[in-house]
Amino acid sequence: MKRFFATLLMIGTVAIGLSGLATLPAKALVEIDVNKGNIEPLPIAITDFQGGDALGAEISGIVSADLKRSGLFAPIDKSAFIEKISNPDASPRFDDWKVINAQALVTGSVGKEADGRIRAQYRLWDTFAGQQLSGEQFFANDANTRRVAHIIADAIYERLTGEKGYFDTRVVFIDESGAKNARKKRLAIMDQDGANVRYLSDGRAIVLTPRFSPNRQEITYMSYESGQPKVYLLQIETGQRELVGNFPGMTFAPRFSPDGQKVIMSLLRDDGNSNIFAMDLRSRATTRLTNSAAIDTSPSYSPDGSKVVFTSDRGGRAQIYVMGADGSGQTRISFGDGVYSTPVWSPRGDLIAFTKQTGGEFQIGVMRTDGSGERILSTGFQQEGPTWAPNGRVLMFFRDSNGGPKLVSVDLTGRNEQPIPTANFASDPAWSPLLE
Repeated sequence: MKRFFATLLMIGTVAIGLSGLATLPAKALVEIDVNKGNIEPLPIAITDFQGGDALGAEISGIVSADLKRSGLFAPIDKSAFIEKISNPDASPRFDDWKVINAQALVTGSVGKEADGRIRAQYRLWDTFAGQQLSGEQFFANDANTRRVAHIIADAIYERLTGEKGYFDTRVVFIDESGAKNARKKRLAIMDQDGANVRYLSDGRAIVLTPRFSPNRQEITYMSYESGQPKVYLLQIETGQRELVGNFPGMTFAPRFSPDGQKVIMSLLRDDGNSNIFAMDLRSRATTRLTNSAAIDTSPSYSPDGSKVVFTSDRGGRAQIYVMGADGSGQTRISFGDGVYSTPVWSPRGDLIAFTKQTGGEFQIGVMRTDGSGERILSTGFQQEGPTWAPNGRVLMFFRDSNGGPKLVSVDLTGRNEQPIPTANFASDPAWSPLLE
């Protein structure tokens, strides 16, 4: 049996079928084509899960919200439902769902096991084919019911699109509160939908640029608690923290390598030049990757670890460059008007996201890894810092809004922009990999 491991508890899942009804072979009902333009959302009916009273409605509500926020699904208002599902294990009356144009239907149930665990199960139906597409059940404690809902949403997303979901993830960010000239900045973490906010620092020191490890619940970030910026590693669950190293001068924008064994960053030396260095986290050995009389900063590894994208003003203004992970073959790839910053390689390896400042506007965009095919996804006032969802289909960034920054997400079509709710101002988001 496949299992997902959550904090302090194992969340298990097993596939479920329905006697006499075949589960269809894996073929997506929705095909994602990011170059197609506007994607028509798939009408989907998501019923309240039976047997759990308010909990069942809560789980189905989270599933519905996740799918709607993706921009690929249009959950149908429950007031339009004709059939009232009383037995989620029975075949639904498909004609009742076709009448309201529900091309897919989700039913489910919630119950308590003898050992106190919650059992949640769902079934996904193709209403026009009259077939069950998939079904699974999960076990969790009360503290992980939101995770169960996100995992179910991921399973539905993947079954209907052929793409991995991104809902069972977290985002680390900088929570900002207080007056603008005395802003308290705390490390914070939340679910990707803004729920379950937890603070990781107390705000006594300025913290900046948190970044997730690609394979552990660990982040790297910068702190000014000693008066100088230093890079730390923090274990999310245990709170264990360690100093990466003491570097002369200023340190900027540390990021992990794909295997989590290195941190790459920009260091400002006494000569006033900012260059890019990589540190092996086991040996603490540091390797210099660039050596220019310019500002080289914001490095980000490709997902296979073979290349690094960064910005440099060596050509007169900040543009995007790519080099080998050893510093070889430094090549400029951006040639558009304006100033480029904060490039980040997609986890799919096919695109690089960036911030661009031109004509008094800030833009969030993407380009192919050779610099071709540049597309602007969002334009606004003082917005920057894109971070990728682990499936490489959605970006999150921060934008100045009513006196402070707030978080925003946008998909690769640029047509599905969504605010991310936070209690305070929020900046510098970094998306986690899928939880395990």
